[in-house]
Amino acid sequence: MVIQPREGVDGAAVVGALRSALGDAVSVDTGVLDAARADKSGHRSQSAPLAVVFAASIADVQATLRIATAHRVPVVTRGAGTGLAGGSIAGPGEIVLSTIRMNRVLEIAPADELAVVEPGVINADLNVALKEHGLWFAPDPASKAISTIGGNIATGAGGLLCAKYGVTREAVLGLKVVRSDGTLLELGHRSVKGVTGLDLTALMIGSEGTLGVIVEATVKLLPVPGGTAWTIGAWFADVRTAAAASAAITAARVRPAVMELLDARAIELIGTYLGLPAQGGRAYLLVQTDGSASGPEAALAASIITELGGDASLTDDPDAGERLLAIRRAFHPAMEAYALLGVGSGRGSVLIEDVAVPRSRLAEMFDAINAIESRHDLVIPTVAHAGDGNLHPNFLFSGDVVPERVWSAAGELFEAALALGGTLTGEHGIGLLKKRWLGDELGSDQLSLQRQIKDVFDPLNILNPGKVFP
Repeated sequence: MVIQPREGVDGAAVVGALRSALGDAVSVDTGVLDAARADKSGHRSQSAPLAVVFAASIADVQATLRIATAHRVPVVTRGAGTGLAGGSIAGPGEIVLSTIRMNRVLEIAPADELAVVEPGVINADLNVALKEHGLWFAPDPASKAISTIGGNIATGAGGLLCAKYGVTREAVLGLKVVRSDGTLLELGHRSVKGVTGLDLTALMIGSEGTLGVIVEATVKLLPVPGGTAWTIGAWFADVRTAAAASAAITAARVRPAVMELLDARAIELIGTYLGLPAQGGRAYLLVQTDGSASGPEAALAASIITELGGDASLTDDPDAGERLLAIRRAFHPAMEAYALLGVGSGRGSVLIEDVAVPRSRLAEMFDAINAIESRHDLVIPTVAHAGDGNLHPNFLFSGDVVPERVWSAAGELFEAALALGGTLTGEHGIGLLKKRWLGDELGSDQLSLQRQIKDVFDPLNILNPGKVFP
């Protein structure tokens, strides 16, 4: 049975215990506490947490969790705060355990094609360190320049290259994890193969800080792809045809490194942000191939696009390819710019969603999104990792609070994705935003089992309580 964190905790005593054990690593600065109330989802907690602990070592993490266990105080683990599902938002009576200062690359082993890193290492910084070895860490979330490896693992992050090179789950060999009582678990292995016992490493990936705190990761590396990269930027009269083209490319056994799809609403906002010419309601499909077969694959993809009515531009020039990729990369900055400018009267806001469907059902999912827009009188710019069927519909609205009609529309979005054989989240996680719909996908029996697993790892329910599980 789960014992809830006790009410009436003496916050001063908790902070005093943390400072006694960890000294200057503990902050109660108003600005630091306020920053921990929000992430990139746009949501904020009602008030500030008790303290933020900036852990610099495994011992710091263990000490924090032992104090939290002794006082029955909830702990919210936080990396760079770039999450999009509210999973690292902290509120009153909670300790924030930040791993952002645990940012060392501990080992690079070229012969074994692996690296050992602390959780606060920035995704893109790892690849800078790997460049001289001709290796790279493949998972590439859109936030890779600012997100941490620990956060990528905790959310099971994806990105533009996942269809060919896999998501974060495929890149993790082993983990060190601290449990809620401060004990250290060493999970997984350094070998390519390893099937001893239950796969607790995989269980931790995507657990969103509810089972333990990731303090070290052994990650799989890949050789930097050789050959010339070819990039295709293609315009279509409508997003449904573009989605059909992406599915046809996959069916032709082409495996692009990048295949991204943007609907007319997304293109309109990106065009405004970048100052590009209006596209008259057209959709955009971006395809990039790499490796030794990149040329023939790009030629085949371009022919499929043309046959289905797309207007394709094909290049092997790196600078020209980067300009085409820049259109897709501008989506999130364009959404942020929209939020700053506002919509109608008052402040503009964006609810960023994340569903995935089988690649062959992508066009049907775009149909469903268009229907939801019409029913609820909403604007929902949508981009998709078309290579793996992962869509990111963005609900635009005025004000700071998500209106009920937006939540109703989001519920219909999730129902549509599940009906097409899809899932509530492809890479952002459940966090706060989606927990009310978790049972719709898992069913009551599996949801009950997952709660029991949570109880085994965190019997006092102090690790990120109120997140993921409804």
